[in-house]
Amino acid sequence: MKNSILYCLAAASMVLSFFFEKSPSAASAAPTVQEASFLSGLLSGDDDEPRLLTASDSLAYDKAAHRLGIDASYTEDKSLLETVVSWLGTPYRYGSNSKSGTDCSGFVTRVFKEAYGITLQRSSRSMFSSVKHVQKDEMQTGDLVFFRRGPGQPIYHVGIYLKDGKFVHSATNGGVMVSSLNQAYYSRNFYAAGRVEH
Repeated sequence: MKNSILYCLAAASMVLSFFFEKSPSAASAAPTVQEASFLSGLLSGDDDEPRLLTASDSLAYDKAAHRLGIDASYTEDKSLLETVVSWLGTPYRYGSNSKSGTDCSGFVTRVFKEAYGITLQRSSRSMFSSVKHVQKDEMQTGDLVFFRRGPGQPIYHVGIYLKDGKFVHSATNGGVMVSSLNQAYYSRNFYAAGRVEH
């Protein structure tokens, strides 16, 4: 029993020394880069105060990301991802915003209330007028994506951007689901993105 504990401690010591030992030689430059990228995946929090992710944090990120079909970088807001996952499969119901049925703006308002405690405007058009507009190539997880059916047409649909071109929304033909901005329909009707300040 004592030997087993000693072997485990020795193995843990070797693993830790691999990640934290610094060598003065130039050959150590590549492992240092690998160390940084490995550890950055395990760190979460503000840039000023990073914290080590616990095993349960990591598991929660991986589980939510898997359900949403995205790769977790552990920088996404875990509360947002878990809230969105809890709504997947909710049927579409015009004018509603509950888990028995919701429309697109109802879904977005409920997610922001549950994840951030933020009360958004109820319609997609009024949401659009109250967000900070961002370029499509600058979108981040949690930004809102807006759609319209051509120039001069009103905004008719809103969703929440995830990452890698994917967003979650309540669609009339399937309820709360993850879709891609690269799908022909959404690519054609994408209008703008906006960030809710919080």
